[in-house]
Amino acid sequence: MAAKTADQEFLEYLVKSLVDHPDDVKVIRKVDEMGVLLSLKVHPMDMGQVVGREGSTAKSIRSLLRIVGIKNNARVNLKIEEPEGSTRAPREPRESRGRRSEE
Repeated sequence: MAAKTADQEFLEYLVKSLVDHPDDVKVIRKVDEMGVLLSLKVHPMDMGQVVGREGSTAKSIRSLLRIVGIKNNARVNLKIEEPEGSTRAPREPRESRGRRSEE
């Protein structure tokens, strides 16, 4: 197995510090012409802690990864994998959110 890179190690450390099941945190790193893609898998019970209210935690993690990437001359993107058996409700289309019917 290849040695872990700074961005991968940083993401693992950060997420393991946030979740209740740190042993279930997995980070897969892929590099292509678009840059670095880090795919994150966590225990289904930890998804809320990783995403945060309205995605605030996920946005913060992405910002920090961008900084680590800039320091290492790489464009780093994060994909948070949906866990198996997820109970998340499907999202409503944007145009129907927050609007009431005119009846």
